[in-house]
Amino acid sequence: MFGKILYISATEAHVAVPSDGSVSTNLMNMHVIFEDDKKEILGEVEDVSNELIKIRFLGEITDGHFIGGVIRKPTFNANIRLINQEELGMILGTDTPSSFLVGESPLYDSYPIRVDINDLFSSHMAIFGNSGSGKSCGVARILQNIFSNPHLLPFRSNFFIFDAYGEYHNALQTINRINPNLNFKFYTTNFTQTDGEVLSIPLWLMDVDDMALLLRADKHSQLTIIERMLKLVNIFCAKDDISIKYQNHLIAKAIMSILYTNQTSSSKRNDVFRIIANCSTEQFNLEAPVHGIGYTRKFRECFTIDTAGQFPESNLMTEYITSFIDENLDTYEPTNIEYYTLEDLERALEFTLISEGLLNNSETYSDAITLKVRLHSLTISENSRYLRYPNYITAEDYIASLVSLNGHKAQVINFNLEDIDDWFAKVVVKLYSKLLFDFTKKLKERASIPFHIFVEEAHRYIQNDGDVALIGYNIFERIAKEGRKYGVILNLISQRPVEISETVISQCANFLIFKLNHPRDVDYIKKMLPNISAEIVEKQKTLQPGTCMAFGKAFKVPTIVRMQMPDPEPSSSSCDVVDTWQVKGA
Repeated sequence: MFGKILYISATEAHVAVPSDGSVSTNLMNMHVIFEDDKKEILGEVEDVSNELIKIRFLGEITDGHFIGGVIRKPTFNANIRLINQEELGMILGTDTPSSFLVGESPLYDSYPIRVDINDLFSSHMAIFGNSGSGKSCGVARILQNIFSNPHLLPFRSNFFIFDAYGEYHNALQTINRINPNLNFKFYTTNFTQTDGEVLSIPLWLMDVDDMALLLRADKHSQLTIIERMLKLVNIFCAKDDISIKYQNHLIAKAIMSILYTNQTSSSKRNDVFRIIANCSTEQFNLEAPVHGIGYTRKFRECFTIDTAGQFPESNLMTEYITSFIDENLDTYEPTNIEYYTLEDLERALEFTLISEGLLNNSETYSDAITLKVRLHSLTISENSRYLRYPNYITAEDYIASLVSLNGHKAQVINFNLEDIDDWFAKVVVKLYSKLLFDFTKKLKERASIPFHIFVEEAHRYIQNDGDVALIGYNIFERIAKEGRKYGVILNLISQRPVEISETVISQCANFLIFKLNHPRDVDYIKKMLPNISAEIVEKQKTLQPGTCMAFGKAFKVPTIVRMQMPDPEPSSSSCDVVDTWQVKGA
């Protein structure tokens, strides 16, 4: 089958075709062993012509173990043979308690391909391929195989799937049939869907960075405004004596700052009434009683202008307003996180607008008005329905509720995002990813509760955003660089890797590449993964649906894997045009 070795380089050998010209089997992509001087070198056939067979070196077999990379090259007198069954197990995996089935080899009579669970699931993974290439089916099959693994019951696993099209519900909803201790939980953005919970996010679990993303802030000055707004909303929603005092204090200071300006009395009155219209309390509203000595005026009557253009009741008015100013409140900080709504946030933002330093700064005030418009648009939009959690809950209890189903542990938490627009869906995925990441960082035992985040259509959400310039980081990039040690693992599923953050892709340790033809995407993978040969990248162009090139930490060598069809399948099939075109019953 193999002739003499004609050429040896650092990476490959050229071998002559036998003199009779016979090649007894299809050698392309098959693995061979070079044997001489008690060493065995593994190679892969990458090119066959009438006269020459090119074999690329992959690694060495030493003491019954495969080691990637070749330091000692074979000699020209080495014997060459096809790999045997025992050696095949070394590179395609064997059935052990710590392994699970990924797929089968189309090259070796459907030989099962198994990988170590830790090698695949303790590092970030990327699954790329054209639409219809088998990505969704492959992901569904991998998860089904994990839950069907006879050696392991993944009871404490947490698979969060952010599903752009609602594809995985059908494939994973029946895992309870595999084992009654396994459960699937479904969150939906469709209010008419009855077999899941409607997505609902507690507002008070968002910090300044989260709120900046939700309100699409684009200036650093807006972060200060948001920070002030979150402080005020927690003070106001405490509904205690401090809450009322603080509101009156802010109104009083804002009014006094107007009264001390050089404006006309008419302008001052208009500005004061504008404040009262947006920020009012029982003590500060147009009809509030202002008591003098022996008489009472309504608040609005204190701003009557006489023929001289003055406020006749200026002394009464000033005495009343300043009685609510307490300079000690300027340094007050709330100690508790309170339950609040979008409407509460709007009210807190109105008070932020009258805070000292904003009224007299036109540029900063304009930035605040932009946030005000966006917050109000959100409050009256359909998206507000997903931000109305019914009761107060801590971050820890909220995460616990996500992985709980009727008092039982849920292993798969599927978020169907198909009924919300892309910008809001991106914010939702970022919020949940950050929530899980922050939670794991606080655990006493590092990585004791792992979370696997699967992001379908990752190119929509994990992009080169302006987050770094605005808040100093992108949560996906932070998870990509730091998440592994805390047990937060990203799994990217996409048909357009070129649109995904370079930083995130560079941190992926395992890749499943289905058929991917777009030149920009192919070139991008070559540039992002310099250790992957051009031959591997080119192979994926000829793959059949459901078959992928698998390489990385979990795979001894780059391997062609044929995935079994999931059972049940995800809802990812193409439209049956012939069936829909026909007249039923005709």
